[in-house]
Amino acid sequence: MNYWLMKSEPDVYGIDDLAAQPDQTDHWDGVRNYQARNMMRDQMKKGDKVFFYHSNCKTPGIVGIARVVREGYPDFTAFDPRSRYYDPKSSPDNPRWYMVDIRLERKLKRNITLEELKRHRELADMPLLRRGNRLSVMPVTAEQWKFILSLEKSGAR
Repeated sequence: MNYWLMKSEPDVYGIDDLAAQPDQTDHWDGVRNYQARNMMRDQMKKGDKVFFYHSNCKTPGIVGIARVVREGYPDFTAFDPRSRYYDPKSSPDNPRWYMVDIRLERKLKRNITLEELKRHRELADMPLLRRGNRLSVMPVTAEQWKFILSLEKSGAR
């Protein structure tokens, strides 16, 4: 099993939006970065765990856990001229962008903030904490995953 972190702005699509979907399941569309696309298309597998991260908000941080329930498939929003994610160079015959489906497992008991994550040397190699990393999808190691879950239980440190 692999572990991931997926970032979304809560005023665009937050964890409550995922929770409100039928079966608390939805597609993760609109990714328009090739590196993130490649991870979703080639590496994310059914059953992988995902940290749901709220970004570009007052208190960015990890707010929930989801699971990949459908592996990468063409992002149909790229084919729709009315979509904000439309890409005229992408077509059903030659898709440029991919997405996965995720299902909410649970909201965390508390937001594990970016500020808190930065305070732990155990997470120093985490892509989220590297300068200049703006990817919306990134890998998390099994060790980082376990450490972050321990933060939820222990409260803010």
